[in-house]
Amino acid sequence: MGGGQQVKTLSQMGLTARGGREARITGLSVDSRDVKDGHLFAALPGTRVHGGEFIQYALRMGAGAILTDAAGARIAAEELAASDAALIVSEDPRQVLAYTAALWFGAQPEVVVAVTGTNGKTSVATFTRMIWTELGEEAVNLGTTGVEGVWSAPLAHTTPEPITLHRTLAAAAREGVSHAAMEASSHGLVQRRLDGVNLAAAGFTNLSQDHLDYHASFDDYFEAKAGLFARVLSEGGTAVVNIDDPRGPDMAAIAAGRGQRVIAVGRTEGADLHLTAQRFDTTGQEVFFSWERKGFRAYLPLIGGFQAENVLLAAGLVIGCGEEPERVFETLEHLTGVRGRMQLVARRANGAAVFVDYAHTPGAVATALCALRPHVAGRIVVIVGAGGDRDRGKRPLMGRAAADHADVVIVTDDNPRSEDPALIRAAVMEGCPDAQEVGDRAEAILRGVDQLEPGDVLLIAGKGHESGQVVGEDVLPFDDAEQASVAVAALEGRLA
Repeated sequence: MGGGQQVKTLSQMGLTARGGREARITGLSVDSRDVKDGHLFAALPGTRVHGGEFIQYALRMGAGAILTDAAGARIAAEELAASDAALIVSEDPRQVLAYTAALWFGAQPEVVVAVTGTNGKTSVATFTRMIWTELGEEAVNLGTTGVEGVWSAPLAHTTPEPITLHRTLAAAAREGVSHAAMEASSHGLVQRRLDGVNLAAAGFTNLSQDHLDYHASFDDYFEAKAGLFARVLSEGGTAVVNIDDPRGPDMAAIAAGRGQRVIAVGRTEGADLHLTAQRFDTTGQEVFFSWERKGFRAYLPLIGGFQAENVLLAAGLVIGCGEEPERVFETLEHLTGVRGRMQLVARRANGAAVFVDYAHTPGAVATALCALRPHVAGRIVVIVGAGGDRDRGKRPLMGRAAADHADVVIVTDDNPRSEDPALIRAAVMEGCPDAQEVGDRAEAILRGVDQLEPGDVLLIAGKGHESGQVVGEDVLPFDDAEQASVAVAALEGRLA
């Protein structure tokens, strides 16, 4: 419940119940188990079951109002008829819930931005927060890694459902947070979770195959991402778009068509924030870029050429919110790596390095490996797998991406969930038949580390910051970074 004893009528919340019935609302719930007396319960359509099935339980818990669609109302018609609860029926109850949650919790940080795309969302959101912090702002980023910055909190999803999202934004604002950068997942956008957030700017990173277990087609996946600009970002907002991506110009056109200011970012000639050159070394990269035909240089202590694109997209978001460009560029040399994103986690006595990265799509694996190559004198060893109960079509593509861009490939398990791990590994190995197959992830990491010679690098792809391995319905403790450190210590004889 927001505000402790907060109570609002339906009319005060802009809601109209069937028959004009009024109700005094004491809180919002999307889980019937969380319902308390006077709550508005949102019974939403789902991929497996309709929330209308749980209306009967919400009513028993004392729900004062039910928000659903026509299908939900039909499912619980008998229970609703016998109840005093108000009924709000909407063609798009998810969007209604989002705006209702925004009104209920009220406060948001003064400046909020969101970034979408297949890869790079966490990095861009984190770099945006870091730039604001360097400029003296009280800032956080929200997404896959939770809420990070001057105020922190856990999050169960990259883009939380609206009640959790707006509760979190309001809590951040109460803690003095003035600036927030959010990740906008395709699921979150399709399910209207960000509707009701007042965005000053929004960014697009790239698009490659992912989540086709959820989206009907690649075009459907693009349309989901495009919702950030076509629906959520206001006409007066700023769209910051990576125009190097094949769908970048399409996204920029959607934004421009709504009257949004577009800041094009990339290596493409004519980009507003134009990346012109990079020079790599073993610890980072020197980048050269231009803004309004004026050249700039910065040294980024970040591994991977794609990191420069993420940094400039973040800089574009901050500029789009009104900060002075030259002040923004002065902060870039102070940026640090993002947890689980091309993160250096261990180094062998012979100098060989071990990195952990969240790359879990074919495009992300290829990008990560290509980005590592300029920093590496020897071989690249990669550990790769694919998650269970997810897009099966990408599994051989994951293996092919690894085989195309690494010297040694080890295929292992990565959150098999309810599927047979051996069958998932076999699908991945269709794309890399010469790979080493090691089912146990800890053993795979140990073997990968053991193969490292001077000048080599090991990339452990897939899980990044995650601290668990999902097997069946259990989440077993497992941290790639921790396992890598243990493996190095064991092989170097440093374990007690």
